Amino acid sequence: MATVSDPPPAPETGHPSEIRKNIVLYGALAANMGIAVAKFVAAGIGGSSAMATEGVHSLVDSGNQVLLLYGQRKAKRAPDAAHPFGYGRELYFWAFVVAILIFAGGAGISIYEGIAHIRAPHPIEDPTLSYVVLGIAFAMEGTSWALAVREFNAGRAGQSWWQAVRRSKDPPGFIVLFEDSAALVGLVIAALGIWASGYFGDARLDGAASVLIGLVLAAVAVLLARESKGLLIGEAADPALIAQLRAVMEGNISITSVNHVRTVHTGPDAVFVAISADFVDDLPMGEAETLIEELETRMKALSPKITSIYIRPEKREQAFVE
Repeated sequence: MATVSDPPPAPETGHPSEIRKNIVLYGALAANMGIAVAKFVAAGIGGSSAMATEGVHSLVDSGNQVLLLYGQRKAKRAPDAAHPFGYGRELYFWAFVVAILIFAGGAGISIYEGIAHIRAPHPIEDPTLSYVVLGIAFAMEGTSWALAVREFNAGRAGQSWWQAVRRSKDPPGFIVLFEDSAALVGLVIAALGIWASGYFGDARLDGAASVLIGLVLAAVAVLLARESKGLLIGEAADPALIAQLRAVMEGNISITSVNHVRTVHTGPDAVFVAISADFVDDLPMGEAETLIEELETRMKALSPKITSIYIRPEKREQAFVE
């Protein structure tokens, strides 16, 4: 005998609440679109390779935010016959696409542009406009970064930054954080490249700055791809929640052994739970059904993220025990 609790319908999406919830994404999108235009104008007038690279960087970031917003919307579709556990993991797919775009569109183009400028260098005619645009961009990116840090810190729950990233099941939060961090580093590198090319009279240094920006983006892309891949394959719930689920089962006198407690995130806010347990042999069928319903109710009270629970009565000697 096994029971499965049905996943709840997807939440309604109201525009005001959605904007508030995704303020980090909308803020980053608005900043990057404006910054991209300014950077391309400055690159066209001044002739800086690093500025052109930064323009591509901001353009790619803008596209990434659009994809993440699209992924969030698609992930909230209600379960259906084809996808009985919902579409939550679609967000993880788009997060992986974002990582690929950062690597190919951001890092690849930046490195190519830098190498081309090193091979055929030309001096920057007037760096003033570039400095102005970089300063404005730094202020805007810094604001977006501060907002992303605040939102990320709110969900860290005492964990270190790296632990929070590894355990996070909501890609937009840490993707925007890493994108903005890379953007700030890239702006500093671009400014240094423009200054160095003029100060030392070597235009190749501007191209070298582009290559360095590309390497920073490549490192960020690899990191994001690694985290997104884990989520796409399927990651377990927080260890503390798993321990609580096991405690609920082990605390019942009608259960002689909890063989295993397996969980998987089917979305940022959706957890599927599968449990194998050995029940006492003389437990009547009707009482077992009532007991399982009670156990499910207690487990769902542990976290609103638990959407589906599967409990399988199974002899300990016949089950794989964790």
